[in-house]
Amino acid sequence: MSAISVLSQGKSFPVGTSKTQKGINFCVFSHHAEKIELQFFDHKNDGEPTHTFILDKQVNKTYDYWHIELKGVKSGQLYGYKVKGDGTDGNCLDQDKLLIDPYTLSTAVSDQYSRKKASIPGDNTAFAIKSMYLDKDNYDWEGDTTLRHDYFKTVIYEVHVGGFTKNPNSGVTAKLRGTYQGMIEKIPYLKELGITAVELLPVHQFDKQDAPGGFNYWGYSPIAFFAPHNGYATNPDDGSALNEFRDMVKAFHKADIEVYLDVVFNHTAEAGYKKPILSFKGFGNKTYYIMKEDGYHYQDFSGCGNSFNANNSVARRLVLDCLKFWVNDMHVDGFRFDLASVLARDEKGEAMSNPSLLWEIETDPMLAGTKIIAEAWDAGGLYQVGAFIGRKWGEWNGKFRDDVRRFLKGDENAVASFAQRILGSPDIYYGDKKTPYKSINFVSCHDGFTLNDVVSYNEKHNMANGEFNNDGGNDNYSWNCGIEGPTSNTNVEALRLRQIKNFFVTTLLSIGTPMFWMGDEVRRSQQGNNNAYCHDNELSWFDWDLVEKNKELFKFVSRLIQYSKNPVYIWGNYAEIQEKNSFNWHGVELNKPDTNSNSHSLSFTVNSKNGDLSHQFLFNSYWEELTFELPKPVGSGWTLQIDTAADFPNDCFYDGVFPKHEGHNITIAPRSIVILLSKK
Repeated sequence: MSAISVLSQGKSFPVGTSKTQKGINFCVFSHHAEKIELQFFDHKNDGEPTHTFILDKQVNKTYDYWHIELKGVKSGQLYGYKVKGDGTDGNCLDQDKLLIDPYTLSTAVSDQYSRKKASIPGDNTAFAIKSMYLDKDNYDWEGDTTLRHDYFKTVIYEVHVGGFTKNPNSGVTAKLRGTYQGMIEKIPYLKELGITAVELLPVHQFDKQDAPGGFNYWGYSPIAFFAPHNGYATNPDDGSALNEFRDMVKAFHKADIEVYLDVVFNHTAEAGYKKPILSFKGFGNKTYYIMKEDGYHYQDFSGCGNSFNANNSVARRLVLDCLKFWVNDMHVDGFRFDLASVLARDEKGEAMSNPSLLWEIETDPMLAGTKIIAEAWDAGGLYQVGAFIGRKWGEWNGKFRDDVRRFLKGDENAVASFAQRILGSPDIYYGDKKTPYKSINFVSCHDGFTLNDVVSYNEKHNMANGEFNNDGGNDNYSWNCGIEGPTSNTNVEALRLRQIKNFFVTTLLSIGTPMFWMGDEVRRSQQGNNNAYCHDNELSWFDWDLVEKNKELFKFVSRLIQYSKNPVYIWGNYAEIQEKNSFNWHGVELNKPDTNSNSHSLSFTVNSKNGDLSHQFLFNSYWEELTFELPKPVGSGWTLQIDTAADFPNDCFYDGVFPKHEGHNITIAPRSIVILLSKK
């Protein structure tokens, strides 16, 4: 047991733990507390503290900040708070509950951790998650800085840290599977693929027990926003997650790949009424959560039992401090905000026209070079795609996903909206508010079918989740190509592969910033499960055998990404293109675009600004081949760039050898896309 003693009453800033000249300052916020105990422990399973320090409101309190300065505290020290106060009027100040420091940089989870013990009367110390003090400044970044890639050069790969390498067939060193360090071993794969950014599913410390079936795999259940999830460290108990995460970021940056975090500031793992008191509740319910008028029950715009009170001044400061920590101390390049529209609600849950937090994130000079991307809706019906505040925010374009799926599966009344999505959704993003590249274009992500399952299943198959197939979305706009699920039918398999190529071409070559979900490039399947949040098993893990099995699709996607970055292809800004009248729309006949309800074809010509290049895009989502008229080329003729109906390697040409196409017409195979190029 180390000797820890008081140096002084401490100070009210910074919040959390911080070094002083002689010791460590501890500081937390609580408006309703009458007394706070700071307790220290030697082991994560301890039920009794080794040291207890009483924070007296006459001595250790400035305004509503409680603080103390101690000496003898070493990096790796476990601690927690107990708060005594008025527990009426909806406050949860239960002095028997050990609380996580909201600003802790690391945690240690008891082997006996119990959400139930944190939900019922009685002491839960031996069953609690404990905070861990770490010296965050003891790390050599070796000159590393954030990368700041331009949006128009960015290709985002959404990935789950654990699931990417946990499979025994990953080839990753056994002790590193499912860890930040394991991610490093797969950087060569990602470089070969050609992506420029990884978007990590939540890596804030989360409560893996917070799920209907008792296991949360995805991580959308945060409990410590400043702490990297210790389940992805090689040793979850020693605080190594902090520096192992940094090692991963540094390695990605050396490979010229950005790192974005999926951040969940819309709710926490403490859930609703009579649910666990783990941290925020115990310091002040009304500070951190949007409450109903009765003061006891929680507004729920997240679908997870509570909504974070993000526009309360204290909670807002915590979010901003957290973002700055991940940028300055962890070198993160960007953030994707889960259910970001919750952050646009006031302390009563009403939508705000000018939400303070979102504007502060947009305009903070420390975050000026950081990408910020919103999932611009919430579970309470607030849908803000195209209407999210500010000029800097990017948005997950859910309309792109739905409209592209509808067109490529052959739905009626789909052509006009599909055309808008290809052009960066000018019907949504227009004027100087949003550039087209702020549209994050995707057709698959963690939340829904994998891309392989979009073309293999008509219905969701979520019985394994234990919720009687009632969870997960019902409107998937998917098509099984004639047979539900896996099949040995070669015709169906050929059609599915062609459809997958169609989705990749549309996603990667439309105006906007493309994103796709891990494993889509090799046809990873979740067996029709469109909500695999609770499966830490082969259903959700990357199956590395697929890389060899579907190597030709992998090469197609890799070539396509290279093609999208070729200066010959770069589109430029949509507004400038419109001003120069560079788009000419066609159907199967020139200058006669067919947007009738039963149309399944589209063609357009786009010319470069100086007139020396011309691309011809031809889309056939019909079940029979179609013959399209071609415009006069700007050069000596048309060359074939992409044909999704062709077999590898003739499906995507990128190395300068492009077959010529002769004639004034071209016949396009059913369910396929062709792209031609003409050069002076």
